[in-house]
Amino acid sequence: MVHRPLKTLTLPDGAAAIYDDWLGDIEQRLEDPECDRYLLCRDVLFDLYFPGSAAYEDLLHDPDVSKGTRATLLALDPRNVTLEPEYYHEGNVDRYQQVKPLLWLWQSFDRSPLGGGNVDVGVRLRRILARHVFDRCGDNFKCFQFVEFSYGYKMEVGDNVVIHRHVLLDDRGGIVLGNRVSVADYSNIYSHTHALADPVDVTNKQTVLEDGVRLAYHATVLAGVRVGEEAMVGSGAVVAKDVDPWHLSLGVPAKPIRLKPNAPPEYREGT
Repeated sequence: MVHRPLKTLTLPDGAAAIYDDWLGDIEQRLEDPECDRYLLCRDVLFDLYFPGSAAYEDLLHDPDVSKGTRATLLALDPRNVTLEPEYYHEGNVDRYQQVKPLLWLWQSFDRSPLGGGNVDVGVRLRRILARHVFDRCGDNFKCFQFVEFSYGYKMEVGDNVVIHRHVLLDDRGGIVLGNRVSVADYSNIYSHTHALADPVDVTNKQTVLEDGVRLAYHATVLAGVRVGEEAMVGSGAVVAKDVDPWHLSLGVPAKPIRLKPNAPPEYREGT
């Protein structure tokens, strides 16, 4: 086995200072109890998508500005868009309205020239937003681009959690990610189900990934499942039942294949 830990990179001093100032301003505004999160979202997105332009309101109400541009300007303010979770019946409307502008900022930043594949700035911004969206967010949260949530506020996240690209975290029924959980690209974690006979009959079930769990590429964990400590779910697997600690599970539906080679002695008894 070849160990290849991630490199430590540094940005040019001038760029680092500008990024620090920009992120610091967003963090400072969010820490203010009187912060208008909708206005914050609009201001940040306007700067990202219309850099150096005239004032937002002037452009929006200028009849000489094209209809498409004015429609885009409207969409920078989350009050002028609807997101899928708003159509769900079980959500807490007041709480969702608190996180909606931050979720919209998160999604829209990822699609901006600054956000796209910019790892350093993206991880830092998402870490700031996560602390104001999730029910709990531990230290050193690391999230890459194009990750989407349902409510966001039903997420409980431990320390040193890593979420890679294009992951769906459906937290309608609640998702708990323990310390050191790693979720690979294109994985899906669900916490709600639809009845076979009636698709509008929805059941919410909390889904839990305990400390040290790893999901490989394109893995899916269904609602109500508990994946035990230090377990691993292989690429493309679909987990419909609980996974025992320290086990590797593969397949559709996923089945335990073997213990991880570093499993503690107490888990090896009887194997």
